[in-house]
This record gives sequence, C-alpha cells and structure tokens, in this order.
Amino acid sequence: MDLYRDLQELQKKTIEQKQFLATEEAAKTSLVLPFIRALGYDVFNPSEVIPEFNADVGIKKGEKVDYAVCKDGKVNILIECKPSSMELNVSHAHQLFRYFSVTDARLAILTNGIKYQFYSDIENSNKMDDNPFYIFDLSFVRNSDIKILENFTKKHFSLENIIEKASDLRVQSLVIDYLKKEFLSPSDDLISFIAKNVHNGRITATIKDNYSKIVPNSISVIIRDLVNERLSTALKSSSSDQESLDEEKILSSQKNDDDGIVTTEEEISGYRIIQAIAAKYVSPKRIYMRDSKSYAAILFDDNNRKQIARLHFNGKAVKYIGTFNDREEIKHPIQDTTEIYELEDYIIKRIKELDTNN
Repeated sequence: MDLYRDLQELQKKTIEQKQFLATEEAAKTSLVLPFIRALGYDVFNPSEVIPEFNADVGIKKGEKVDYAVCKDGKVNILIECKPSSMELNVSHAHQLFRYFSVTDARLAILTNGIKYQFYSDIENSNKMDDNPFYIFDLSFVRNSDIKILENFTKKHFSLENIIEKASDLRVQSLVIDYLKKEFLSPSDDLISFIAKNVHNGRITATIKDNYSKIVPNSISVIIRDLVNERLSTALKSSSSDQESLDEEKILSSQKNDDDGIVTTEEEISGYRIIQAIAAKYVSPKRIYMRDSKSYAAILFDDNNRKQIARLHFNGKAVKYIGTFNDREEIKHPIQDTTEIYELEDYIIKRIKELDTNN
C-alpha cells in the first residue's frame, strides 16, 4: 500500500470528475470506497468494510450508516456519505450521532467524497462531538495530511493513539483556521490589539484606519522575510555567482522574448522555493526554470523530459502547482507561493525518480 500514490490518484480523479459527482452514489463509488481502500482496507470483505451498516438496538427502524470499517471483529469507524455537491455541516450527521452511542466505534467520518470530517468523543465519552477534530480535503492534499491519515490505515491503526492525538489536532485545526483568516483579512479586534500595544496615546478613528492598512502589509512582510530566510539557508551551498547567473537568465528571458512570455516575480519566487526544497537532496544548481505562456516548468538538469513541477500562475482566478506521479500531473491549488513548502514530499520524491545518478 502506497498512501501517497493512492491519494495522488484520487486527487487527480477529484479534479477531473468533480462535475460528474452530483449524486451520493457517485461520490461513494468514485471517491469514498477508493479512499477506504487507500487506507488499506478490503472494501469487498464484509468483515472489514460493512456497507449499509445497521445496528441491532437503539436505532430508528430502517436507519443505516453508509459504511462501518472494522478491524479484529470490532467496528472502529462509522462513515456517512453525502453528494459531492453538498457543503458538509453537523446537521448532516444525525445518523452518526445515534450510531455513535450504541456501537463500539469512537471514530466517525462525515464525507461528500472530497472533504472528510473526522469526529470522536473528546468532550463526552460515548457522545459524538459537534465539531470535527480533523478535516481532510482531497482536492488539496498537504504533506501533513499523509502523516495524519497513516494513523487511520489498517496497518497502523491504534484507537488509543488516535484518540490521544485527536484533541491536539482539533485545537491545532482551529488555531490554523483562525490565524489564516486573521492573516488574510485582519479583524478589527486584531488591529485594535496591535494598535494599543504599539501606539502611544489615544486610538482615534483616523489612527485605527491607518493601522488597518499597515497591519496586513506588515503580515505580508513577515511571511516574505521568513520565506527568504529559509531560501537563504537552503541555498547557501550554491555559489553567489551561480545564483546571480540564474537570476540573469530568468530576467533576460523575461525582457528579450517577443512571443508574449512574461516571467513574473511570483514565478521566480516559486522557482526559488523549489530550489530550496531540492537542496536537501541535490545541488540547487541542477534545478532550472523554463517559462511559457501556459505555465513555468521546473526542470531537473535543464532537461524538458525531466519536469519536477509546473507553476500554473497565469490564471487570474486560481493558481496551481503541478506535481508528477510518473507521467501524470496532479494539480494542487494554492493561494500563496509559501504553500509550496507543504508539497515537499511530492517534490523530493519526484527528484529522486529523475536523478539518474542516484
């Protein structure tokens, strides 16, 4: 079982077939069952995966949960499915709530095939929590997701370990979501808090309005500086002359081409980040960029047949990083180039595949 590879394939299917997954049955067949299989369970073995699971007692007549995942004769995970077009919320989990109290399961998943909300009984024993402790989005697989999901695989499943980590995961998820919102659009509370701690004197409406412009810019500067610091550290093995030469080659391509190709600072930033990631395994001198109207290709040894990644930054709506599983490109939507660091495992794995000197 290769969880990394299987989730990549599922992610590709999600992007390509999303428009055809309007019904619950389509989501089950195309995404949910393959997801369960990716975790190492035999979906055709009823001792491991029970479809249309029905508890014997304490449940409304005829009410069933879509799947029960078992190990060693015990029901460990309950799964309730909804159509992929449906936005998930706790009101869709009423069957899970009822089944949770009458089975041995302490884990439940509410899913539309693309998003997977993981629940447990952290707050009150044998009563499913109202809020998930972890949310997995198949359309945007992060490096951290692989490590978390490995705990749910048949091979590594340990209820005690999962429950122990669940509380921290829930708090971490809430903190990350909160910080993302604050970083992207600082709230009045954050702006007021910073102003009170920085400004000497009374906070007038004019001063607060000024801080509302300064704070977002300051956050951007901090993030950019952190990225640059990591880049500098990772690339220190590369000579300054070579670095300057690379920069000149990129900028020269940008200035001299007459075919409408424009290499942006964002593409250069993405290229540098991939160089930094690659520096953990090979010399960053072996990483090149070739720009085109459609995307900027990141190449190994300046060989167009050895593509490490593609930077799809030319679209106005959504930006993507394309990684490769053999010849198949998997697109990862991003909002900021710093999110490329979350794709480190994909990039390193690809470089190892391409490195013929390995």
